[in-house]
Amino acid sequence: MDPVRNPYAPGAGQRPPELAGRDRELQQFEVVLERVARGRPERSMVVTGLRGVGKTVLLNTFKSMAMQRLWGTGKIEARPDQSIRRPVAAALHMAVRELAPRHRAPDRIEEFLGVLKAFAMRDPAAAKGTSHWSPGIEVPASRGRADSGDLEIDLTELFVDAASVATDLGVGIALFIDEMQDVQAADVSALCAACHELSQTGGPLIVVGAGLPHLPSVLSASKSYSERLFRYARIDKLDREAADLALILPAREEQVEFTQEALDALYEAADGYPYFVQAYGKVAWDLAPSSPITADDVKVSSPEAEEELAVGFFGSRYERATPAERDYMHAMAQIGDEPVGTAEVADRLGRKPSSLSPARDSLIKKGLIYSAERGLIAFTVPHFGRFLRAQPI
Repeated sequence: MDPVRNPYAPGAGQRPPELAGRDRELQQFEVVLERVARGRPERSMVVTGLRGVGKTVLLNTFKSMAMQRLWGTGKIEARPDQSIRRPVAAALHMAVRELAPRHRAPDRIEEFLGVLKAFAMRDPAAAKGTSHWSPGIEVPASRGRADSGDLEIDLTELFVDAASVATDLGVGIALFIDEMQDVQAADVSALCAACHELSQTGGPLIVVGAGLPHLPSVLSASKSYSERLFRYARIDKLDREAADLALILPAREEQVEFTQEALDALYEAADGYPYFVQAYGKVAWDLAPSSPITADDVKVSSPEAEEELAVGFFGSRYERATPAERDYMHAMAQIGDEPVGTAEVADRLGRKPSSLSPARDSLIKKGLIYSAERGLIAFTVPHFGRFLRAQPI
């Protein structure tokens, strides 16, 4: 069939043509937006899940929902080697720029931009001689507000001032943080403290984060009250009905159908994971001679889809690991696909658990595994164990 008309989109953060199976999360966020708009207290929100389940897609959809309500929005992607000070400053700069044309008091905007500039420039971790920040803010940096050098104090003051600007317009500001588990520990603490202050004052600014399954434990390790500070949404693979809809509805827009047997085969191959649904659906479409797409078409196309996943989705991650880290992951894969004990991995490798800590910690930092709970670890990528078992050791 015509590959130009192929509706499926297996890309990092690319929104699929049909966002199936996420109605509950979308409704939850709609409630958050509505409550904040009415001045009612509401928690910030955190979405967690494995890689490939659509966290970034959902985050981008939330951002679009906020923009439709004329909120100010900004988004960052956290990095383990970077403070959030300047990325947050850039994101809030973008959010306030969205609000500025509707604000009737330009001096209020300029006042906030001065605080924002001072916040960004007061980065104690920045190398000497690199404190000058050029975000396109022409106003001079303020003094005495959000510039103490203590991120917890500065971020709280910045959030309060940003929320005040939004209050003037009767809207809110939403800061979206992808890969939130990579925010540095001290910055997580500051972020939680700032959100805590906002939750007490009722300021219309929310933080919406997305990250791997262990993100809630990262937050709770920082501040004991984080369990009550955020509204948590764990997303997983799609159920059968949602996975079928993700394939059927976009195809019908192009007057293409699937046989029931083809849908059975695609669900078995993709196991309901959104990224895999798109990947197998795309190749099945490209190789099918005509509509309807049949089980034979899926059988013929599946090896190509698996090869693409092996190179792009699995292989690119595997290549980032050192030989010692690969040995560690192979041992995990041989034990099973469920979370495995670190002691079991050590036994399989004939090593002491303490000697394997560097490899384990490095794999966690690289986002390849996560600590499911104390003493247990698991892959962040679905079916990664199956991929590893097919690789030569």
